[in-house]
Amino acid sequence: MARQSRPPEAAEGVPGVPAPRGAHAVEEAAESAVEMSVDVTVIVPVRDCRAYLDRCLTSILVQRVSKEIVVVDDGSTDGSSELLALYAGYHRGVVKVLRHEHRGGAGGPRNLGLAHARGRYVFFCDADDYLGPEALERMLAMADRNCADIVLGRVVGHGRRAPESMFHRSVDRADLGDSAVYNSLSCFKLFRRAMLTKHRILFDEDLVVGEDIVFTTHAYCHAGVISVMADYDCYHLVSRSDGTSIMQQPGSRDPVAWLRMIKGPIALMARHIRPGPLRDHLLRRHFRLDALAQLGRPFLVAEEVERKQIAEEVAGLCDEWLTEGVRKRLPSIDRQRLDSLADIDRLVRLAQIEAASVRSRLTGLSWHNGRLSVTGTAILEGLDPAGECEIALVLRPRRGGHQDVVAQVAGGPRGFAAALDPAGLASGVWDAYAAVTCEGVTRLGRLGADRDDRVARPAPCVVDDVVLLPYFTRTHGNLSVDVGGHVVAVPGRVRLRATRWAFGHRLVLDGEIKVGDGELGTGGLRHLVWRERTTGQEHKEPVVMLPGNQFAVRPVVGRLGPGTWDAYVEMRLGGPPVRFRIEAEPQVVTAAKSWWRGPVRRTVRPYVTNGKGRLSATVKIMKPGTAFRRMIR
Repeated sequence: MARQSRPPEAAEGVPGVPAPRGAHAVEEAAESAVEMSVDVTVIVPVRDCRAYLDRCLTSILVQRVSKEIVVVDDGSTDGSSELLALYAGYHRGVVKVLRHEHRGGAGGPRNLGLAHARGRYVFFCDADDYLGPEALERMLAMADRNCADIVLGRVVGHGRRAPESMFHRSVDRADLGDSAVYNSLSCFKLFRRAMLTKHRILFDEDLVVGEDIVFTTHAYCHAGVISVMADYDCYHLVSRSDGTSIMQQPGSRDPVAWLRMIKGPIALMARHIRPGPLRDHLLRRHFRLDALAQLGRPFLVAEEVERKQIAEEVAGLCDEWLTEGVRKRLPSIDRQRLDSLADIDRLVRLAQIEAASVRSRLTGLSWHNGRLSVTGTAILEGLDPAGECEIALVLRPRRGGHQDVVAQVAGGPRGFAAALDPAGLASGVWDAYAAVTCEGVTRLGRLGADRDDRVARPAPCVVDDVVLLPYFTRTHGNLSVDVGGHVVAVPGRVRLRATRWAFGHRLVLDGEIKVGDGELGTGGLRHLVWRERTTGQEHKEPVVMLPGNQFAVRPVVGRLGPGTWDAYVEMRLGGPPVRFRIEAEPQVVTAAKSWWRGPVRRTVRPYVTNGKGRLSATVKIMKPGTAFRRMIR
């Protein structure tokens, strides 16, 4: 915790006159200087994690920031203590080991580490997890740039589920009431220590599970600026193969105990956030992910008596915190659960539907009049629906930032047909799902892995200068659509039809471009690019697009320096720029041309490369001295 300043002592016999600085004042000044030099304190609670410690501590030591590592040994008995002593000995001044008497959860060790922290920021890392090599450097830079109180770095899971909804894109200043950051209540974040100290934000030491929810909820309530780093894997969340972590212990996710625990964080948040849209937004997270989630799979595996207890606990939370604003923010299945809290059989039915998986089969995939035609079947596996189910084709953006696109569907579970309009798809990668709605509950399942043998990947299609590339994913073979060529290479061909020399030392090129089906407009074609083969230097010229996918360009080759230059056409088809080498037959390429510019003679020789037959040009420059030496030989 922050050291309290001490008033100067008065000199003996002279009231009001400060005494000379003593040894304690010198020590305080030295400690203050050290504290100012530490940017990040990483706090690592350790409880019998010997097998994971090396990877964890090494990942922190390689961070290129001014740091200290405060490791709290929570009564380890597996040799972790001896390994920590070695690290502290080899990394004096960086690794500090504290001892803590084991009492249960990680709240006590984390609070002890926080009390000894000296960094401007603190980061909590569990001993079985590890950091990306540049995690702290990147998060600290973002924190300093934005004066952030909390920075969320992207979390990835290894055998464990990691949060995703808040990491669709990086955000310098995330709005707590208009973002998904509150969905993540783990403590694996960068926190400004001054904020934690000022508001006495600590872990609940009485909790074995959920102590970090209390801490992070409290921190969110006081954070002025929250930043999100989504473009780098900062924190690696690891599942222990031996099953010894607290969250892997029997009863760690007991639904009744969880519902009783979550009342504390909800009440804490409500004390700081007044009623209104912001509180409703935060309460939605607690109802959706903490309360109503216990009416899903946990409800199915519970005994009859426990089911009643779960429903009663959820009803109690509703009585105290459920508002109409929260209710409107919940999905259909959760609103149905709220209406069925007194009907255990209905709650079981809803849980069964939610747990059912979608079994789909792709039977057809082709372009038709500029639309992607998709046919297939889809049912809820292992579930006998009470009524007719509805089918839809849903395309979901892989990186978020856009709403799902739902394609019109004809037919039913045993055979549906959809026509996807590309106009509704923004640039990016879209994953295809079969959506089955049964009794008001919608289940999604990826489409395409199971498909007829005759179903093949359609050719690319260009619509309004945007290329659409349907493809099957490499890992599972599911259907996705790449709009703009983000992950799939755009196939295309540029062929030269004629060349000639024109006034001004211009090399006139006429050719045609072929990219998928459809005619290209004037917006996709950008430049003719000459790239020098050795230096990588580039020279760009504008291109004119003509009807019938024809183009014309009149580059001033006199501007090219000496060397060998390869010719490309650069296009932007709704995504990152793509380049195609210009192909040509030798007979359509004009002869070399030479001219004098003052005393300098320049020669440009267009030619077709051997093998693949692509357009290039050599440029040679002869100065007077070189010409004279050649004449006298």
